[in-house]
Amino acid sequence: MGIRIYKPTSAGRRNMTTPTFEEVTKKEPEKSLLVSLKRQAGRNNQGRVTVRHHGGGDRPKYRMIDFRREKLGIPATVTAIEYDPNRTARIALLQYADGQKRYILAPVGLTVGDTISSGTSAEVRPGNTLPISSIPVGTMIHNIELQRGKGGQLARSAGTAAQLMAKEGKYAQVRLPSGETRYVSIECAATIGQVGNPEWNTIKLGKAGRRRHMGWRPTVRGSVMSPRDHPHGGGEGKAGIGLAGPKTPWGKPALGKKTRRRKYTDRFIVKQRGKR
Repeated sequence: MGIRIYKPTSAGRRNMTTPTFEEVTKKEPEKSLLVSLKRQAGRNNQGRVTVRHHGGGDRPKYRMIDFRREKLGIPATVTAIEYDPNRTARIALLQYADGQKRYILAPVGLTVGDTISSGTSAEVRPGNTLPISSIPVGTMIHNIELQRGKGGQLARSAGTAAQLMAKEGKYAQVRLPSGETRYVSIECAATIGQVGNPEWNTIKLGKAGRRRHMGWRPTVRGSVMSPRDHPHGGGEGKAGIGLAGPKTPWGKPALGKKTRRRKYTDRFIVKQRGKR
């Protein structure tokens, strides 16, 4: 992915960058794979803000992505690489041998005309999906399932990839992009390679308007609010929060409090992220 740098003709253009989209080969999406989604952010039907800092923005159609890759043994040809406004990664349009079309996440190195497939007999190359039991140790993978047949849930963002570290009986050790190492069943499927568009996080928006187009509304610091609106508010001038630790607008601890709820999955975590 190339990055376009603009001349500083205005304050908004200064330091603004955008992708060149040189890898995108098709502008219009496949209509049969589009669906409209209902807004879940901003204000409700009574006009009250139910989700803070969200609302407005463009209303893109959702592209239905095939995270399950359950068409086993049927080869598919990559007919186009497209832009998806709902995610950071690019998506690839597949044309299967039986005539069906589907979208998948486009990994690095996948180009128009390539043939990919899924199943135990598929080759170990970018874009192919295999059970973890059929993937060699050390391979970089993405779109990893946590439950067999449910579809990929891990390593789906642009530029991310996990590494298959070891296999022990019914489970395999996978090191995730966060640094966490966890057990995943060898019956679960994963896609070979790294998710494409790895330079997406180097893009500079340059102006607040581009943030609004994405559906993000302005965020106000709690320290400049009144005491009735935020626990950090009040005081004359630049005052401290006056608390032992920062809090949310609803009085809950904001930093340092563990938020992990699914403790029954702790037994699958070999090494937590952020720990040596």
